[in-house]
Amino acid sequence: MTIWQFLFWSLLKVAVVTVVLLLAVAYTVLLERKLVGRIQNRWGPSRVGPFGLLQPLVDGAKSFLKEDIIPTAVYRPLYLLAPIIALSCALISIGVVPFGDPGVTGAGGFHFFEISDVNIGLLIILGITSIGVYGIALAGWSSNNKYSLLGSLRASAQLVSYELALGLSLVGVVLRAGSLNLRVIVESQSNRGLLSWNLFGGLQFVAFFIYLMAAYAETNRSPFDLPEAESELTAGYHTEYSSMKFAMFFMAEYSNMITVGCVATLLFLGGWTSPFGHLFGTPQSFLIRALIPIFWFVLKVFSFLFLYVWVRGTLPRFRYDQLMNYGWRYLMPLAILNIVGTSLWLAYR
Repeated sequence: MTIWQFLFWSLLKVAVVTVVLLLAVAYTVLLERKLVGRIQNRWGPSRVGPFGLLQPLVDGAKSFLKEDIIPTAVYRPLYLLAPIIALSCALISIGVVPFGDPGVTGAGGFHFFEISDVNIGLLIILGITSIGVYGIALAGWSSNNKYSLLGSLRASAQLVSYELALGLSLVGVVLRAGSLNLRVIVESQSNRGLLSWNLFGGLQFVAFFIYLMAAYAETNRSPFDLPEAESELTAGYHTEYSSMKFAMFFMAEYSNMITVGCVATLLFLGGWTSPFGHLFGTPQSFLIRALIPIFWFVLKVFSFLFLYVWVRGTLPRFRYDQLMNYGWRYLMPLAILNIVGTSLWLAYR
């Protein structure tokens, strides 16, 4: 494969993944509105298109066409840069996620189902997603609004409270796989299907619980949606934003939800592998070998997103001090105990 062919296929993969991710963001919003509607005993969107399926397109057009108002007292450069940082970090992190069988390759060993196979893929995702909080912090500070500033300060304090527990919760998974490469971590869970998943191996169900709690805080979702607590901060860090800049923050939030679901699937739920292991053998057809792993991967990510929405429709918002207390006094020690327990278990084996 020549360098020009490599560049062409790489750019094509980036374009396809970006378009699919943005469509997934739009329809995750619809999924949430429909599910929360059912939880609250109402219909949710049902007017635009069959079953409301065209509602995301209408919402996107409305965001583009609304008047874009910029308050006069804002610090304009950072005010405009903040939503770009938030959305860019959310979109970039998907670039190292393998979402299909890497054994399905094209000419020259070209991988179809991941943009980049990086040996430290997990570390890159953790780094990029933690940088995304700068978008929220800068949005609140540059808006010159006290409610927005309080929202951005809450986001920064949340980051300190959960990020250490989040990172430490994944150390056990890395110890079991012996690698930070996401593909290697998935392959370490592929032998016996469901029984090989990290969720059911050793003490990693504890790690999954910590990751789940930290993921809610990472994406500013209920019950940890404190940076945008409407009842306390009018709307939080994005109070002064309108039109597409306002929509970019929500696109970043839902993109992060999908990325977090992908990472949970890769680390704890066996990634693209079947929960039945190799019980039914390996399909001979190239098309089936390519599509079945994607089906399992999408199904697992969807289940994670369903859990996200279910929690939002069920639990009330935590108080600010409760989140910090929960992160430092419970999740952090639990994550350290998980590392010690996993290390002893691996040494024993």
